[in-house]
Amino acid sequence: MGGQKPESQSNKPIHVKYLYIVLGSISLGLGIIGIFVPVLPTTPFLLLTAFLYLKGSKKLYDKLMAHQKLGPYIKNFQEYKAIPLKTKVISITLLWITILFSAIFIVNVLWLKLFLIVIAIGVTIHILSFKTLKKK
Repeated sequence: MGGQKPESQSNKPIHVKYLYIVLGSISLGLGIIGIFVPVLPTTPFLLLTAFLYLKGSKKLYDKLMAHQKLGPYIKNFQEYKAIPLKTKVISITLLWITILFSAIFIVNVLWLKLFLIVIAIGVTIHILSFKTLKKK
C-alpha cells in the first residue's frame, strides 16, 4: 500500500500545478522587488512563494529552499517568526530614505506627503513587531 502521498505531491491536474507555479513565480518576483523597494513586503511574498511552489512543484520548492540567501530567510521566518537585526535595520533605513526622498522631492500634495509618512510609520511598526533573530 505504501501510504498516501502528501497533498503537495497529489495527482493534481497539470493545469492546476502550472497555476501554482505561475502564481508562485509572480510572488517570488514581487518578493525580490520588495528587497529593493521598501514599501513592498518581502517576507509575505517569499512565504507565499514557498507555499505555492510546494503545491505546484516539489522541484521548484526544493530549489527555493536551497537558495543561498532566500532559503535560510524563509526557513528562519517559518521556524522562529523572527527577522535578523541586519535585515530590520536595512529595511527600515531604506524605507525611510525612499519615503522621505519622495515626500520632499517628488510629491507636491500635502495630504499625500502625510499619507507616505503614515505608511512608513506603519511598515516600521510592522517590521519591529517581529522578534529579532539571534545568531546561533
